[in-house]
Amino acid sequence: TKTPDRASENVTDVLDPENLKKILASDPRPLAVLDKDGIYMLIVSISSEDEKNFTVQVDMSLKGTYGYLSAVDWPFLPFYGVMCGVYVLYAIGWLLVSALQWRDLLRIQFWIGGVISLGMLEKAVYYAEYQSINYTGYSVQGAVLFAEVLSCLKRSLARLLVIIVSLGFGIVKPRLGAMLHRVIIVGGAYFIMASVEGCLRTLKPKNNPDHLQTFLGVGLALVDSGICWWIFSSLSQTTRTLRLRRNVVKLSLYRHFTNTLIFAVLASIVFMVWVTFDHRTVECLTDWKELWFDEGYWQLLFSVVLLVIMFLWRPTNNNQRYAFTPLLDAADDEFDEDFQQPANDAFEGMKMRGGKPGSLPSKDKQDNNSAEDDLKWVEETIPSSLSDTALPSLMDSDEEIMTVRFERNKME
Repeated sequence: TKTPDRASENVTDVLDPENLKKILASDPRPLAVLDKDGIYMLIVSISSEDEKNFTVQVDMSLKGTYGYLSAVDWPFLPFYGVMCGVYVLYAIGWLLVSALQWRDLLRIQFWIGGVISLGMLEKAVYYAEYQSINYTGYSVQGAVLFAEVLSCLKRSLARLLVIIVSLGFGIVKPRLGAMLHRVIIVGGAYFIMASVEGCLRTLKPKNNPDHLQTFLGVGLALVDSGICWWIFSSLSQTTRTLRLRRNVVKLSLYRHFTNTLIFAVLASIVFMVWVTFDHRTVECLTDWKELWFDEGYWQLLFSVVLLVIMFLWRPTNNNQRYAFTPLLDAADDEFDEDFQQPANDAFEGMKMRGGKPGSLPSKDKQDNNSAEDDLKWVEETIPSSLSDTALPSLMDSDEEIMTVRFERNKME
């Protein structure tokens, strides 16, 4: 540390704006020069010669070779710059493929576009804030709070996106029904809690214990755990439904999506264990330059998961194969009813042998008698071997029935 003789000058002369300008103009050298990044303590001692009470305003400026950002926060500047560029590429790529297939876009794909837009705006605001601090040395509190609220909104929307995808909205079922209110309540609760916790974390000094912030952090962890359980239980039900319907295309899509979420959960658990033992439980933190990674890791993990979701649900020429089809993706009861309908139509007018005598109206007895005569003639005339041979052609397999219904749906 080098301390010039000017540090012993009269304090009142140094604090005077005019004298300060003259001093900086004549000798721009700082009061102290540090040749190594680190954590330092600056002690300022001011005493009065006549021992009277006085008020002193001290303006302290700490500037490195790269700007006013501290060594702990400086890595965020290039990090958010790179992340902003990544989200710009995400947005451009998603916009191009969506424009090519704009006629067949799914509602899920609009949700993905909204998450990308919020992520791009969030990273741009954070980068602008750190760039402003590095250039001027002052932090605009309103911009920081705005960026934090944007981040909470993006995280909430992302969780809602994963929930509605796991529920099969737009792919297995046409609407969420009563489940929509639960989704909105969970998303709103998470957004409110995350916004309050983020604003408190931004406004209050770091490493300053606060009971409300701790309570909100625990609440967010519980809400995240509940959302995680809801997502995987819904995915289990959705994949089971697709297996019953033998929809191989959608089942493969959901299997890849489930594997991606499992990877994200495992990566989160491993990182939290590492942070706990490496940064939280140590008495002397030596790798303080890596503290920025505690926050940057979650941004990187989210961007990777979002990229996988974009790839799985990208707009293609066969985009509608992932969409909900009213005939193919109806509910189980509707499916059974539609499956039995062709048989009912084919055998309409035949006598039900299990029915009670006299259950039919008297005006239909003559028609039924003629139908019985026709059946009797068929049994006597057509050999049983011929009927056994022709019967399988009339009773289509499940795959053929599904194909026929899909073709009918396209014609309609």
